[in-house]
Amino acid sequence: MEAQTAPATRPDGERLTPTSRNPLVSFVVPAYNEGRSVEDVLRRVYDLPLRAEVIAVDDGSTDDTPAILRTFEDSHGLTVMRHERNRGKGAAVRTGIARTTGEVVLIQDADMEYDPADVVDLIQPIVDGYADVVYGSRLTGGRPQRAYMFWHLVGNRVLALLTNVLWNTTLSDMETGYKAFRGEIVRSFDLRENDFRIEPEITSEVLSRRLRLYQLPIAYYGRTPEEGKKISWRDGLPAVWTLLRMRFSRTEK
Repeated sequence: MEAQTAPATRPDGERLTPTSRNPLVSFVVPAYNEGRSVEDVLRRVYDLPLRAEVIAVDDGSTDDTPAILRTFEDSHGLTVMRHERNRGKGAAVRTGIARTTGEVVLIQDADMEYDPADVVDLIQPIVDGYADVVYGSRLTGGRPQRAYMFWHLVGNRVLALLTNVLWNTTLSDMETGYKAFRGEIVRSFDLRENDFRIEPEITSEVLSRRLRLYQLPIAYYGRTPEEGKKISWRDGLPAVWTLLRMRFSRTEK
């Protein structure tokens, strides 16, 4: 299955029709101790020319993230879900997705590594009816890219290669934090991971279901661990295991 040339119908022949030209877009914003950036992220999201439903999930933050989210609750109608303790990005994403109602659902990290200015282009293939899922790729060029850690780049390349071998696809950036979906599809996913393994789990669901998957280049303003980056090389092996487990324990749907 080619990531950019997927068929316009499901395997059973059912035609996938375009969505509304002015869809409700649900933003899921997982946030754990992102007080330095979450306000900027939310302001940029609300400034987009979209009908937006924004759902922030405070994953047990201990800094000023909860106070910032409360401010946006009052001023912008932000929906805030709260975890009493830190449970991980996967748990926050699952909590947020379950609360969405939009025709399009997009995961928006709260750390400003991903610029909301890319969202309008990112969701367009879904709005136009061509795609069920769109990934924003940090590894295809054409947009501003911070020169970041070499071993993170190697890890991302290895995971993308493994994904492509296992599912015969052409993804360039399986670990991207920018993923957009048709709402009814992502709400039907059987997601269980609580940590960063949510990324390979989502990709496994998408590819196993043979959904129409596209990818577009995005800007990437990566952080270092000193600047607050939470994922590390230690998350690589669990991601590999998740891909292998899901490829060989589930049949295509």
